[in-house]
Amino acid sequence: MEEMMERAAAKINLSLDALYVHRDGLHEWEMVMACVDLHDTLHLTPRSDGQIYVSTDSVFLPEDGRNLAYQAARLLQQRYAPEQGVTIDIEKHIPVSAGMGGGSADAAAVLRALNRLWHLGLDRRTLAALGLTLDSDVPFCVYSETALVTGRGEIVTPLGATPDCWVVIAKPPVPVSTPQILSVATTPAALPHPDTQRVIAGIRQHDLPLMAGGMGNALETISEEKIPEIRRIRQKMGQFGAITAQMTGTGPTVFGIAATRSRAQRIYNGLRGFVPEVYVVRPLKHQEKEVKAE
Repeated sequence: MEEMMERAAAKINLSLDALYVHRDGLHEWEMVMACVDLHDTLHLTPRSDGQIYVSTDSVFLPEDGRNLAYQAARLLQQRYAPEQGVTIDIEKHIPVSAGMGGGSADAAAVLRALNRLWHLGLDRRTLAALGLTLDSDVPFCVYSETALVTGRGEIVTPLGATPDCWVVIAKPPVPVSTPQILSVATTPAALPHPDTQRVIAGIRQHDLPLMAGGMGNALETISEEKIPEIRRIRQKMGQFGAITAQMTGTGPTVFGIAATRSRAQRIYNGLRGFVPEVYVVRPLKHQEKEVKAE
């Protein structure tokens, strides 16, 4: 029986800005997001009995309908392939509850893989639109490339490859409640705002200092008040030579940008005794056209 492997790449927010809050309580976002070469690996095997099963090597993830990968498979099955089934095995490498989009990346990987495995013939725009019904990060994860993400997460404008750099990722062993953080961010005008246009210009001009100079996360100060470790990690990354360091998503993970592998290794070595989960990675490189999930 045919088996398919699909990688699900972790994401980081080079910039994250909350512009305003809609009447339904959802935020209007302006973000520059990138994928890095830290990824989960999914193995999908078709089933003839119409059942969907998910297994994972992480004790922190559910294997039932609460799992976004399961929800993605069920969504495609119900809309396009009611007779089809699948077994999904997930090798977790992306930290869980880290602000790195691990669950969304897994869901997006399932959408891409089942589109091929079940011969559905859907384009990425359609897959992204479907993904938006699962989580606001799924449309970006369907594309898995550096992009400007706006609206409620549904408008994805690829920007091309980032300037050459290395990324050091550190996740402290503390939980963050995304709904709790967003419930505090009800007046976006009062939050600090990154210079997203400068980040975009740096990417398009392949200018690392220009890109880094505009980076920022509007939610960082809120999360730091609840988790002081975020600020301490950022400061330590700066002490060890990061060009810039900031939180991704709503945290608690922090990443630092380095121009060279040797500098990234120095930051990594400096953090290893301070944070249990530290990674050295690089941004993925892709170039595509704009898509809007409607």
